[in-house]
Amino acid sequence: MSKRIHRYAAPEAQVEQGRLRSDLERIANWVEPGSRVLDLGCGDGSLLAYLRDHKDVDGVGVEVDDERVIASVRQGVHVIQQNLEEGLALFDDQQFDTVVLSQTLQAMLHTEHILSEMARVAKHGIVSFPNFGYWPHGFSILRGRMPVTGQMPYQWYDTPNIHLCTLRDFENLAASMNLRITHRVAFNGAREIGFLPGWRSTLAVYRFASPHGVR
Repeated sequence: MSKRIHRYAAPEAQVEQGRLRSDLERIANWVEPGSRVLDLGCGDGSLLAYLRDHKDVDGVGVEVDDERVIASVRQGVHVIQQNLEEGLALFDDQQFDTVVLSQTLQAMLHTEHILSEMARVAKHGIVSFPNFGYWPHGFSILRGRMPVTGQMPYQWYDTPNIHLCTLRDFENLAASMNLRITHRVAFNGAREIGFLPGWRSTLAVYRFASPHGVR
């Protein structure tokens, strides 16, 4: 099986001192109790394990990395080992209530395709990605260097991030694909950013409604 895609661009562990990362906590808050959830690039399965234990969610993960698949299985998470670039053909239309793609969108070769597939298999999609519009990034580029920050800690030559974007970039793409954004939150580290999020946040998290699902 191909392992061409990395996992992925997020350096932080999914669990910090016994609790989910702040962005994953917000994602969990957007998931309805008792619903069906697909987590793409599920890592060690921490989000799905949390949703199972706290919200009685019926969850499935997709992960390509061997060690992370094993870690998910150890947490009792149902996980399928597959490269996301190969698509979601295993899943039926509207099979899930929510599909999650956490800190992975920027590493996908075919951004529109994975978003389209998310909208096909679930009523709602949740995506998060590093915000390239964060103001220190602009200063790095003015100095002639690609940005290296906590959210994007890689050098230009070894980064898995191939499709970086700003908040407005994603919102424009979502609108062009008829993905109706229902929620947005921006973070700088663990802190939520309300004022000028396009400039001051390092990470954006969006929830959207599928044009194929119930509005």
